[in-house]
Amino acid sequence: MYFVYIVRCADDTLYTGIATELERRIEEHNVSDKGAKYTRTRRPVVLVYHESYETRSEASRREYHIKKRMSRSEKLLLVRNANT
Repeated sequence: MYFVYIVRCADDTLYTGIATELERRIEEHNVSDKGAKYTRTRRPVVLVYHESYETRSEASRREYHIKKRMSRSEKLLLVRNANT
């Protein structure tokens, strides 16, 4: 199982990534050097959205779409709709 996730950083920016163990990955973003370079200077991060996929290929395609094809406002709408 692969997860595509969005975290909200301390500076209110959004970061999108892929993980096999979602809780571990969020912990890495918050306390470890294994966290993404982008999030290391924007701690703490909070998980605001996630989806699950069977294959890494599916998850990678979705991550790309969210990161590169969606505007910030579209990402915020995705997060808002998932939390209602």
